[in-house]
Amino acid sequence: MAAAPILALQSITLTLGSQLLLESAELSVSPGDKIALVGRNGSGKSTLLKIAAGQIEADGGRRFLQPGTTLRYLPQEPDLSAFPTTLAYVEAGLGPSDDLYRAQYLLEQLGLNGTETPGRLSGGEARRAALARVLAPEPDILLLDEPTNHLDLPVIEWLETELKSLRSALVLISHDRRFLSDLTRATVWLDRGTTRRLDRGFGEFETWRDTVLEEEEVARHKLDRQIVREEHWIRYGVTARRKRNVGRLERLAGLRQSVRDQKRVVGEVKMSVSEGKTSGALVFEAENVSKSFSGRPIVTEFTTRIMRGDRVGVIGRNGAGKTTLLKLLTGVLPPDSGTVRQGSNLELANLDQGRQSLSPEMTLREALTGGGSDTIIINGEPKHYVGYMKDFLFTPEQARSAVGKLSGGERGRLTLARALALPSNVLVLDEPTNDLDLETLDLLQEMIADYPGTVIVVSHDRDFLDRVATSVIVSEGEGRWTEYAGGYSDMVNQRGYGVTAPTQAIAPRSTASKPAAAPSAPSRQKLSFKQKHALETLPKTIAKLQGEIANHEKRLADAGLYARDPKAFQTTSVALDTARAALEAAEEEWLELEILREELGA
Repeated sequence: MAAAPILALQSITLTLGSQLLLESAELSVSPGDKIALVGRNGSGKSTLLKIAAGQIEADGGRRFLQPGTTLRYLPQEPDLSAFPTTLAYVEAGLGPSDDLYRAQYLLEQLGLNGTETPGRLSGGEARRAALARVLAPEPDILLLDEPTNHLDLPVIEWLETELKSLRSALVLISHDRRFLSDLTRATVWLDRGTTRRLDRGFGEFETWRDTVLEEEEVARHKLDRQIVREEHWIRYGVTARRKRNVGRLERLAGLRQSVRDQKRVVGEVKMSVSEGKTSGALVFEAENVSKSFSGRPIVTEFTTRIMRGDRVGVIGRNGAGKTTLLKLLTGVLPPDSGTVRQGSNLELANLDQGRQSLSPEMTLREALTGGGSDTIIINGEPKHYVGYMKDFLFTPEQARSAVGKLSGGERGRLTLARALALPSNVLVLDEPTNDLDLETLDLLQEMIADYPGTVIVVSHDRDFLDRVATSVIVSEGEGRWTEYAGGYSDMVNQRGYGVTAPTQAIAPRSTASKPAAAPSAPSRQKLSFKQKHALETLPKTIAKLQGEIANHEKRLADAGLYARDPKAFQTTSVALDTARAALEAAEEEWLELEILREELGA
């Protein structure tokens, strides 16, 4: 028997302006659920998550949160401005019985020290602090909206491990396929205002979605054919049967209304890239290239050769020097030593990570055309900017909209549209997947696969790199870079681990340089700080859970409880099941740690 939900949204409707965004949307979260919430940009995923979190009210429908349930919500753009430090911000999210130590511990794990001033944080650092705030209480329900945005791969890999270890129910919005596939066991698809649920993880979602859409197309085709038959009967049927004619006319009107009311899948992004002249066979060659800033090595004696048609991924933590490496290869920066040689007939198109080339006051039309014409040259052919806008899912009404009013996903599509309109034979893409929905990512991957030139892409999206890269260049730290054949997974197989070594912690934010730690002896391991803390706190957790179970059992022992208050009986039963499951998990974790402690002699 499935556990009763601790959070439920039923028949949710919401209208924004004149647009019906949500229509009979549903979401049900039971203890321990791991749910992917998916849908196109603009479909209402973030809005539905805000309704679930109690941040906004729906126009209609019902929200239920089981009394006593703790819930934490991570927004896409967290606001830390009211707090003096990151530690104060994280501690403000703790409850009276929560562990204050965990706030500092999580900040350190995420590369912060707790003394940072929020106003001086980068987007990635603010996201890390917000993650620490929602993770610290270990709530019953975690609602996470794009938690991997602006994070580098070491932090993403750490976050994935941390979320797997939590007993919290999880509802997750993300464009990172690998992250979704690894963490979720159910998928809720928000499409055209309504939701469908698949009780399987995201890894099986896309095949199921395509099947659903194919079935819809078949049903739509049958409906269209039925209308044709009805129209034929009306034109050529027996005129004496006028009463039946009236009935069939009404039926035809109903069918036509069904077609008008039927919400079809919205259009798809149509990506094409303007091709330049064919470059030489050699595109970039670097030999023993080095570059330092203020005595800090960014690139040290790096050698590579990139040929026409290569798709090269660049991977590393934030601050490792990925953008500097790109600038060295493309000739924007001179190396301190070594040589960089560029091939002939190179025409570069750049997509900058920060979308810096987009002024907030600029209109969408001006961003695409430069303001001087209504046409854009694509592959040597003029195309009206409105048609090009439609290829990237913009409406004609948005032509005069300011860039500053576009959503993150829309700005991502606009930047792509600008970069792909430039004649080129080399594409340099710095974090192109930021804020793009899954369907747009698919089309970007297809475009890169079909592009006849050379592509260099910086990305933290492991699945994206697996799908497009012929080789990856990875930061090894201290300015060292290594090139591996294949995508991200191939790199892991060759290297034996991901971006972060198994014993390597996320580098803390610091203004002073620290000496490198001596490598630990492989023959002697120690309990981690987290494991030691768990050994100390788990006995208290176990005792607390045992007390809760005893109280629930005592209440349920009352034979008249169900007759007096069926809802209280159900709530107590669910709470008892949840406490028993939590106790079993806590006891198992404590036992495993005790065995490990004895084995290590710690």
